[in-house]
Amino acid sequence: MEIWTIKKLLEWVTCYFEGRGIDSPRLSAELLLCFVLGLERIQLYTLYDRVVSPPQLAALRALVKRAGEQEPIAYLVGRCEFYSLPLTITPDCLIPRPETEHLVEKAILFLRQRTGTQLVLDLCTGSGCIAAAVAKNVTDAHIVATDICDAALKVAAANIEKLQLTEKVQLLCGDLFDPIIDGLDEVRFDLIISNPPYVSEPEYKTLDKNVKEYEPKHALIAGADGLDVYKRIAEKVDNFLKPDGSLMMEIGYVQGPAIKKLLVNTGTFKTTTIEKDPANNDRIAIATK
Repeated sequence: MEIWTIKKLLEWVTCYFEGRGIDSPRLSAELLLCFVLGLERIQLYTLYDRVVSPPQLAALRALVKRAGEQEPIAYLVGRCEFYSLPLTITPDCLIPRPETEHLVEKAILFLRQRTGTQLVLDLCTGSGCIAAAVAKNVTDAHIVATDICDAALKVAAANIEKLQLTEKVQLLCGDLFDPIIDGLDEVRFDLIISNPPYVSEPEYKTLDKNVKEYEPKHALIAGADGLDVYKRIAEKVDNFLKPDGSLMMEIGYVQGPAIKKLLVNTGTFKTTTIEKDPANNDRIAIATK
């Protein structure tokens, strides 16, 4: 009977994932092993020579097979990391992307330059990743986060509770601004932030299998041109933003010109800019009232 140590399994699974074109094959192998063995990543290397038991091997084999068929690692292990925060993740919400961390960085910088309690509205919160990251990193921030999907909000609630942010983050179920009208009469925000659905219907057909077949469709598609949700945000944002407040939204890499025009045409904003991500793609729209 072949003996499998952690070291040997890490090497084999990494090689297997490389052959299957899995993103970040070494990290993916580490995450699956940690999940099956109940270890932290650093322990994989301090316990390199530990022999893995047959039941654990069977569990790992099943997960590796699913991952090799493009099922996302985050869904397989039920968690991911975003802005250095451990998050619970389920197929009811999108898996947070590194690109969205750039949006969070811009938001934190903006809020830290202001004084007093900062009111933030996070639209389409999903897993609550943006709300949690802002709340953790801005002392005086109070965040209201909305989402139309009750199942996604349950994931967000688990994350907010786990990160001990329940006093700073309020979760409301409803479409964009609708819960604010119902529950927080006349409130205006210093910052409105969103990573909304922005994939066009034609683009959706071209997405990789690991996205198209596993992540929630309603959290991705936004009409024929991918701009439907941006248009609805632009229509009402003036009613919810303070006179010197800012709107920050993640955008698709080809949407910059269209979204800038959309925001400028509202007549609400003093300045409107499109920011690049580290890969030099249009990624964030920032409009200041």
